[in-house]
Amino acid sequence: WQAKAGRALLVARAGFLRRHGLTGRTVFPLAPAKRVHPQSRDMSAQSATKGAAAQPPARGFTEPDQVKRYADAKASGNKRVLDIDSVYDPAWMKGARVLVTGANRGIGLSLAKEAARCGAVVVGACRKPSDELAAIENVEIVDGVEVTSSAACEALAESLAGKDPIDVLINNAGYFPDVSDDFTGGLNFEENLKQYDICAVGPLRVTAALVKKGCLRQPGGKVINITSQGGSALWRQVQNANKGGDYGHHMCKAAANMCGVLMAEELRPKGIAVANLHPGFNRTGMTKKYEHIWDIEGAVECEVGAKRVMHEIGRGGLLDSGAP
Repeated sequence: WQAKAGRALLVARAGFLRRHGLTGRTVFPLAPAKRVHPQSRDMSAQSATKGAAAQPPARGFTEPDQVKRYADAKASGNKRVLDIDSVYDPAWMKGARVLVTGANRGIGLSLAKEAARCGAVVVGACRKPSDELAAIENVEIVDGVEVTSSAACEALAESLAGKDPIDVLINNAGYFPDVSDDFTGGLNFEENLKQYDICAVGPLRVTAALVKKGCLRQPGGKVINITSQGGSALWRQVQNANKGGDYGHHMCKAAANMCGVLMAEELRPKGIAVANLHPGFNRTGMTKKYEHIWDIEGAVECEVGAKRVMHEIGRGGLLDSGAP
């Protein structure tokens, strides 16, 4: 029966190659199936729950184990991780017009403060203003900016029309609810879709509205998407091994990363650079549910996270890199 099955497989394969025009081309051979007797399979609970073997990071890529990565940074004395001020050059911000969405609190507020401190003219876009945002010198506040609304994003662009163009747009507005989102505690599809709408589609709405209205500097403008390592499929096999969870957060960040990559390709001919930036693990109200691992994973205050972002924005090469 094995010989007959083998001949049938070869005939079927030959037919497939003819139908798809692959005859005459080099095609990798099919590997013979390895038969395993049912009793030889390891059906123990340990083998059934063993996590996927994480591959070592390729050259130029980051270690997916966040605890190990932070420990390695401390062991090697990585200044960018441990002391951003020692490598930070904020000179590019002086006189630049910087728009930050979600600027009323958290990392967005710290980005707005840092930009203003370094001499930038800040446009703080948010749903509702805060006293902390209003206290920043030389800030222009545009409230009522709901990134899930195309009309609101177009109104933002309209308010900027006729003014000096924006040099740097920082799409920072985000959402990460403290709700159950796994098979055990229950999936929350409504919240998942809300995260998608804000974190993945929101940057697209804002950027499209500003580009269409000519509010972004062309050429020379930059679009920065504050996204996350949470969108990395490989990293989830390490950090979420055997437990999954937070589907909405991780899926929307993967989508946001793709959004940035596609925007980089479309906006490059206009001379607008796009980058997806992860500010690191920040100690914010949004991440407070993880405060028990803040220290071991190297979580930093928002002021430090803001400097990390601004440091990367000021580096050259963004236009040709394709959303690094």
